[in-house]
Amino acid sequence: MKVLVSLCIFVPLLALATAEEEAVLESILRDRSHIEETLRLAADEKAGDYAAALQRLRKIYHNSIRPMEQAYKYNELRQHEISDGEITSKPMVLFLGPWSVGKSSMINYLLGLLDTPYQLYTGAEPTTSEFTVIMHGEKIRTVEGIVMAADSSRSFSPLEKFGQNFLEKLVGIEMPHKLLERVTFVDTPGIIENRKQQERGYPFNDVCQWFIDRADLIFVVFDPTKLDVGLELEMLFRQLKGRESQIRIILNKADSLATQDLMRVYGALFWSLAPLINVTEPPRVYVSSFWPYDYAPDTSRELFKREEISLLEDLNQVIENRLENKIAFIRQHGIRVRIHALLVDRYVQTFKEKMSFFSDPELVFKEIVDDPDKFFIFKSILAKTNVSKFDLPNRDAYRDFFGINPVSSFKQLSAQCSYMGGCLLEKIERAITHELPSLLGSINSGKNPTLSSCEVTGCGEKPKNRYRRN
Repeated sequence: MKVLVSLCIFVPLLALATAEEEAVLESILRDRSHIEETLRLAADEKAGDYAAALQRLRKIYHNSIRPMEQAYKYNELRQHEISDGEITSKPMVLFLGPWSVGKSSMINYLLGLLDTPYQLYTGAEPTTSEFTVIMHGEKIRTVEGIVMAADSSRSFSPLEKFGQNFLEKLVGIEMPHKLLERVTFVDTPGIIENRKQQERGYPFNDVCQWFIDRADLIFVVFDPTKLDVGLELEMLFRQLKGRESQIRIILNKADSLATQDLMRVYGALFWSLAPLINVTEPPRVYVSSFWPYDYAPDTSRELFKREEISLLEDLNQVIENRLENKIAFIRQHGIRVRIHALLVDRYVQTFKEKMSFFSDPELVFKEIVDDPDKFFIFKSILAKTNVSKFDLPNRDAYRDFFGINPVSSFKQLSAQCSYMGGCLLEKIERAITHELPSLLGSINSGKNPTLSSCEVTGCGEKPKNRYRRN
């Protein structure tokens, strides 16, 4: 009887204690309503129009750009092969920075993963040793790196080239979440300056470059205790060159400092990064504390919240413009492929002009590839075609390119035509100047992107019978 009475007293006390703990926890947690409002997670998307536009973009790429890529082996020059998974993939947000600066905590905060089984592990010591891809899925599950690389429907299959050691350090987490329906997060191992790259067991910088090249937004995170710039961080910023518009620098854990100390740390961060970022305008630094708990007392909480909302607006802008950015990226890729094909065509043409019956082919082409300016290879491209000199690739790259691919293995552009398929150069130029801009215009004007009179009737003209003699 005494035991029963004790239990009757203990159970209500336990429930009361649990309720008090929940109340205390709620009081120290930060309100997250502004995240959903800023990112418009409650708004419905026109999924059908978005899928139709992606399908149209994929068709343009495969019909007009990819044949030129394959004919002139563009992927061996740039090492960037575009797969169907990359075309249809969601925008990628990449988190970079030193160890234990709050990258994983920031992802937990944005996704509301606190106290869930799949929250990313955080701590004061270096905790993240893998590249973690957080993406949308129908149910919560973990996907091994070897599975992600083997799945051609994903955009991660090219990662196989970095070896099995890296794939063991690659992990995916799928979960149903409104934000992950529109964007994919990638958490990276923290930079540790006193560790050699070889100790990681895989080419860390090359893997980072692969993700940097495909990221739509790059968050470089620091905290007040890790502002020093070593060799590894310097190498990282060298890899970020040319992607300054995608970079957002974050000074995290700002509420751990008094206002005066925060101003000093802010200046010290600029002083450390100034030699690494070669742009005329200084980068925007977002100062806040990105984690689920409330700001520390007696800190600039209003400033921190405004900075956080400003960063979320940048993220929302990437989400809203994801289709336009994808089309612009494919068009830029098409321009580079076209320039490459024009240059290879010029090399082939010059080689044939300089060859004679008694010439040594290797010596003739070595002279051309060693000094292309002597034969006006690049200048002739600028003179005859609509090409900017700022888009021309490095001359030295073609010495390596033709070292692997003999010039005799390529045809001139004039020979890359067929009766049924047309000419490769005309198709890629039509995609760059008409089809892709028209697709972009149809999205901005709200028209159905699947309607294309050009494909059906030749841009409004009456269809012609190819087999009828005029």
